[in-house]
Amino acid sequence: MTIQRLSQDHTKAIHRVEESCFQSPWSENTIEALLKSDNAQCFGCFENDTLVGYIALEWVLDEGSLTNLAVLPSYRRRGIAEKLTEALLEEAIKKDLQFVTLEVRVSNTPASNLYRKMGFDEVGVRKGYYSNPREDALLMTKYLA
Repeated sequence: MTIQRLSQDHTKAIHRVEESCFQSPWSENTIEALLKSDNAQCFGCFENDTLVGYIALEWVLDEGSLTNLAVLPSYRRRGIAEKLTEALLEEAIKKDLQFVTLEVRVSNTPASNLYRKMGFDEVGVRKGYYSNPREDALLMTKYLA
């Protein structure tokens, strides 16, 4: 398995991962806009030539946001999400970001446990943040500086 930066050439592969992981996946247009942005970077995990997971970082000035992390269900529990998060945090440090923030469903215990392991702290709750189904989001932040 290898981790690498993603480009617009990976739009369809990212969308396939999204559709396998989420009830409300990002559209190809949303993914393409993210990949075109000067304030975003995505990393993917590949097995051979197949994208099996990806992570997205967006930033404004010195504030970062982990906007999405997805790993195909059949590849979970292999450390891929941790490796992707490490790549994102390395990029955030290179960009001199002060912190990275994320939202995660309060019911998504595996993800929130991963983020805690990676040094993110709970800093709040966003009521009704998610839809399909409606659910609160746990707001987590990791300070880098």
